[in-house]
Amino acid sequence: MDFSLSEEQLMIRETVREFVRKELAPVAADLDREGRFPEEIIRRMAELDLFGLPFSEEYGGTGDGYLAYVLAVEEISRACASTGITYAAHCSIGTGPIYLFGTEEQKRRWVVPCARGEMLAAFGLTEPDAGSDAGATRTTAVLKGDYWVINGSKCFITNASRAGVAVITAVTEPGRGTAGISSFIVPTDTPGFKVSPPYEKLGLRASDTAEIILEEVRVPRENLLGERGRGFKQFLEVLDGGRISIGALSVGIAQACLDAALAYAKERVQFGRPISKFQAIQFKLADMSTAIELARLAVYRAAWLKDQGLPFTREAAMAKLFASETAVKAALEAVQIFGGYGYIKDYPVERYLRDAKLMVIGEGTSEVQRLVIARQLGC
Repeated sequence: MDFSLSEEQLMIRETVREFVRKELAPVAADLDREGRFPEEIIRRMAELDLFGLPFSEEYGGTGDGYLAYVLAVEEISRACASTGITYAAHCSIGTGPIYLFGTEEQKRRWVVPCARGEMLAAFGLTEPDAGSDAGATRTTAVLKGDYWVINGSKCFITNASRAGVAVITAVTEPGRGTAGISSFIVPTDTPGFKVSPPYEKLGLRASDTAEIILEEVRVPRENLLGERGRGFKQFLEVLDGGRISIGALSVGIAQACLDAALAYAKERVQFGRPISKFQAIQFKLADMSTAIELARLAVYRAAWLKDQGLPFTREAAMAKLFASETAVKAALEAVQIFGGYGYIKDYPVERYLRDAKLMVIGEGTSEVQRLVIARQLGC
């Protein structure tokens, strides 16, 4: 077994790390405080070809694979989880469905500009009454002549007001349950496509999250993504890949927590010596480091399996579950190590804690991940 990254993967990680150090880390706290979308950062990421990492050169990507993309997600999220989730949602669940299930024409039309970072993509799955129970979708799409007419709403959608295209799930065959759900490619400038004001969120404040409202939205017949009635199976596969990216995002946040806590523990003096010399603090740091490394390995392995074309549903769920819960625990321990200073905005760990909480909710809660794993075990 070879656990080493290739020279190209190491180069990609170092390139992203340097970009983050120089351009993203210095503005991350301001972006969060102001709730400001990182437009300039996104533009620079496009210039660095980061949006193309998981996609083939044939469709505007770089062909470096999912593991390379995961490395980038981790490094970006280590400085700014808001930027990390903007990037991850665009690549894995926004552009991903079209890349996986689109026709040649659809891929040329939409994947190419998305992989080049010329536009952002969003994925409209969650609804007010269809969260963990995504099969309870109420949005409908009715074929009228050469057009599908879509009505409904989607909530908690990342990149909703910034995207140029959204993949929307809707019921096309009522009464057939999950077998009646289909997916559609919907340009966001289509008449009737509306976006609410962004949510005021606990964390990830610099990411764009809003509700999508669809009122008599008409898209051409050919905008159906894949086969009619296959939408449910499509988004299950898409979410497998998305969970890997959330795992990477979680590892980035957790590593940032460890970095900050370790540096602070070495500087903070109590009872005449740095608190890093006290066993109670050493044990916290050791446990954080151990869990983060295990989470990282789980995420990398799931990404590697995806790159190899091997089954990875169970591994993706495991990676997302363990990494996301590790991020929350690491953030809590970091705040504890900082003490009172960890509770104020002068230090970054309170932001890490706010950002980490969504990791155990988004793209399948921890409870859902456990269900997925149990089903993979044959339960």
